[in-house]
Amino acid sequence: MTARHHGTRRASPWLGARRALAAGLAACALVLGATGASVADHFVMTPEEANFRTEGGELMLIDVRSPEEWRETGVPRGARRVTIHDPDGLKGFVKAMAAAVDGDLKKPIALICARGNRSTVAQRALNEAGFTRVFNVREGFIGGPYGPGWVKRGLPVEPCPRC
Repeated sequence: MTARHHGTRRASPWLGARRALAAGLAACALVLGATGASVADHFVMTPEEANFRTEGGELMLIDVRSPEEWRETGVPRGARRVTIHDPDGLKGFVKAMAAAVDGDLKKPIALICARGNRSTVAQRALNEAGFTRVFNVREGFIGGPYGPGWVKRGLPVEPCPRC
């Protein structure tokens, strides 16, 4: 029985709040779907922030480019190198990343590639594999459509002649 029909039950004071929350979540889903955005888009980090957090020990920075690129241009100072070009494909990359974080899928990591494309692919693969704190340095090492990148921002680079 409801209060509307018999006047004996009162509506929950939380009912309006729950409906408003549900409507808000539905609107967000529609907006994200319409723009092509995803949850991963909210885990984007600037090169400066990645550098600062890596130097402070709060974050593991991973360069996912190829060994040839590491040798040609160097790597961001403090970055670990785990190539997305694993012989076993993305499955091999995910396995190598799990080893890099000692199995801690909650460890905060930031991925960087040349221009932000491979790091986006890598971020999605890691998220799908259960990693929960994966950031994308979408500007990349040499820059591209998302910004000038690590090198042009004057951030520290280490040579890697034997990568």
